[in-house]
Amino acid sequence: MPKYFVLDTNVLLHNADAITSFSDNFIILPMTVIEELDNFKSHSDELGRNARGVVRQLDALRAKGKLGEGVKMDNGGTLRIITHERESAIAGLDMSVPDNRILSVAYKLRQDGKKVIFVSKDINARLKADALGLGVMDFEKQKVNFDELYTGYRTVTVAGQIIDDFYQKRDIEPPPGLKLLPNEFVLLKDEINDKHTALTRTNAKGRLIQLDPQMDTVWQIQARSKEQRMALELLMDPEVRLVTLVGQAGTGKTLMAVAAALESVINYNRYDRILVSRPIVPMGKDIGYLPGGKDEKLANWMQPIFDNLTYLFQHGQDKKEGDGSIKHKIDKLISDNILELEALTYIRGRSIPRQYVIIDEAQNLTPHEVKTIISRAGEGTKMVLTGDPYQIDNPYLDSSSNGLTYTVERLKEQTLHGHVTLKKSERSNLAAAAAEFL
Repeated sequence: MPKYFVLDTNVLLHNADAITSFSDNFIILPMTVIEELDNFKSHSDELGRNARGVVRQLDALRAKGKLGEGVKMDNGGTLRIITHERESAIAGLDMSVPDNRILSVAYKLRQDGKKVIFVSKDINARLKADALGLGVMDFEKQKVNFDELYTGYRTVTVAGQIIDDFYQKRDIEPPPGLKLLPNEFVLLKDEINDKHTALTRTNAKGRLIQLDPQMDTVWQIQARSKEQRMALELLMDPEVRLVTLVGQAGTGKTLMAVAAALESVINYNRYDRILVSRPIVPMGKDIGYLPGGKDEKLANWMQPIFDNLTYLFQHGQDKKEGDGSIKHKIDKLISDNILELEALTYIRGRSIPRQYVIIDEAQNLTPHEVKTIISRAGEGTKMVLTGDPYQIDNPYLDSSSNGLTYTVERLKEQTLHGHVTLKKSERSNLAAAAAEFL
């Protein structure tokens, strides 16, 4: 019996290719979905681009037949637009609400004996659909299992002699039967003495190598945990073109990324400049219009970056220098074009060569947005994505479907990618308590 997948608008806004993701089945789009796409198509953000992408695909299908009767697609499925939402009003649901009109289409199809599955990224809409007896599902084409997310490191118990051999040779074969990923870190632990350990890293040939001792301190910032030490190793390695850092608030993701960027650009001269960007997604109610030009508007969104820069310059400055001197140093980095703060809105279409790019709060990006950003990287560019999947402000994303965790899983086998999951908050005891208990 064929399945009838009724798609909610947010599925199409999340992924424009969703209509081609259900092979050999019926794809049902209520007219309300088309109307909502029309409201989004003029937007300049990712939602608007996805809306336009869906509309173009529908227009191409229209040339093959009548959408109201159903049009066969290349994947074997059939797409149909249904217009009779109001014919099946449901008791207790306000039919002036778009979500309820979409649900009414799914409900009527079920009454007609069809095997109906309502697909939505809106949890509340899925709850209502379930209460109506409909099959429900989230759109999971670009989802990962967050509970089993690759951490970038593991602990392996070995004989003490293996650890001694590593310290002598600094380069050994991994223990037999151990399948490691490129740039994965391995903490070798003595099976007899827990304190006899060695922190190693997997190179492109699959061998365990010593970490670079020069990376113990970066821009006068020293790692406070083994996870931070791993992160600094990746952040400072020019061969690792993409670094992803996942961790809760206060684990030092952004601070280490900015410190490594300053070290790489100013002291090592590996890149021409630093480009920092964050998605413009507010936490809670948006404060609305911000006065001033682009730089003045961005200053409010980029304040966390300025906080980290201030801390880094305070950490390494002469005590006689005041806060004014620190602000002057930061302003000079910007005026000398060494540091650029950019809104993600303006990255599309750019080519970014020889730059150290930091995308902060990447958990608020969709997989497609992350793909768009990474594909901007030109020759000699390094990209760093940081974020906390537990703090997502984008209503269409969760810890399993955001672009950051999706990138971690999809690229973990690539030699140009390295990842570390940071667990311990180093900001303060209060921040650590908030991250763990609140």
